[in-house]
Amino acid sequence: MTTTSTPASVSVLPLIGRLLISSIFLVSAFGKLMAPAGTIGYIASVGLPLPILVFAAALATELVGGALLALGYRTRLVAVILALFSVASALIFHNALADQNQLFHFLKNLAMAGGLLQVVAFGGGAFSLDQRHSKVAGTLSSAR
Repeated sequence: MTTTSTPASVSVLPLIGRLLISSIFLVSAFGKLMAPAGTIGYIASVGLPLPILVFAAALATELVGGALLALGYRTRLVAVILALFSVASALIFHNALADQNQLFHFLKNLAMAGGLLQVVAFGGGAFSLDQRHSKVAGTLSSAR
């Protein structure tokens, strides 16, 4: 007998993955909130214009994107945005690849983008607001 149901141990893996990936964005946002002057100074030091605006955009991306990814809401879209943000951050802030620490952060950002692309490909999983929404929408459309 073949079953199409997914074991709970596998169904929870996308949730765990989303929580682990989102944690770096949420912790980074918290760090920015705790030391805005240092972050704005770092942004200015790499030559980006309007460092306060860049700071606000980065903070919003990390905070809102991290929270939405954790909840699994608009998961694929949020994962694309965070993947692009990760690659842009790597290229702008961690491009001194002769420095081993910068190389590590560059590769970390690329790895995060890779994990986020997996989320784009496979979605938020069973324990996501996206999945809950699709079940509710499916129930409503089949009731018509």
